Amino acid sequence: MDAHIGQRTRLRMLRPRVLLQVVSAMSIAALCGYFLRSPSPVGHWDSADGEAEFFTAYDLAFESMPEPADTMDVRSSFGVVRVYRFAGTGEASPMLLLPGTASSTPVWADNMPSLLAQGDVYTLDLLGEPGRSIQASPIADAEDEAEWLAETITAIPENSVNLIGLSLGGWTAANLAIRRAQHVKTLTLVDPVYTFDNLPMETILRSIPASVPWLPKSARDAFNSYTAGGIEVEDMPVADMIEAGMHHYTMKKPAPTRITEQQLSDLSMPVLAIIAGRSVMHDPKTASATARRALGTEAVHVYEDASHAITGEYPDEITGDIGDFIARP
Repeated sequence: MDAHIGQRTRLRMLRPRVLLQVVSAMSIAALCGYFLRSPSPVGHWDSADGEAEFFTAYDLAFESMPEPADTMDVRSSFGVVRVYRFAGTGEASPMLLLPGTASSTPVWADNMPSLLAQGDVYTLDLLGEPGRSIQASPIADAEDEAEWLAETITAIPENSVNLIGLSLGGWTAANLAIRRAQHVKTLTLVDPVYTFDNLPMETILRSIPASVPWLPKSARDAFNSYTAGGIEVEDMPVADMIEAGMHHYTMKKPAPTRITEQQLSDLSMPVLAIIAGRSVMHDPKTASATARRALGTEAVHVYEDASHAITGEYPDEITGDIGDFIARP
């Protein structure tokens, strides 16, 4: 109980910059959209006004990011993928960051300073999600998800990266590593969904009100508080961006398929699993046990006091883990 209260106190004292990442946990509510979706070829905006509202919020949230060294729109078989490159000061080989669902590049703002001290960083907006990537063809299954990401990585100079995925981005990263291993130098999975355990039924049920666009903002705020360990949520640019995306963009991708323990065991590249001890996106004990069986004990780092908003709660600590991991011979 004292540890739980201490964590809540710490979260309330976080700098506004850190809170940007904590609030990004509300993007997880969009997972429920997979279960409420209606048939349609590709993701789309509900109106020109809704799209403009999102990108106004996106641009404002992006002001917390460093200035990109390059901005690329990579054409894949399934649409155009927006990729940013940020020039780092360290000598580590490049990292590619994949955000959670509905959250896009600006959710990494809190982590960028310490990551850039390691080396160059690429980010992208997931295809078929709110952001500056534009889906043009249906994404039918996990193979299609791997294909568009592999084609995107092929278009950047390095062709193989230290791949880092958060939440649904973690699933997307693991899915690529299973199917296109040649593009993944190392794999870091930060509290990934559908990877080490299934999504709990309570979380699915709690996310339903947050996924219904005509319900009030308070429904999304309540779910965000639930995923972030009970912290009170204040309005801020990244939250406005996520909410606008959830409100005005309809995703038409299939639900992620659970990655099997055997698939994880068969991965050929080094893997680091970072699990939040208070995550509500899986049972942390089950997820940790699965990860240890599949990857080995040393590959699993559990942040016992962290919620699913782990990258905002412990940005420098996580970057330290990632830096040590990718620097190993």
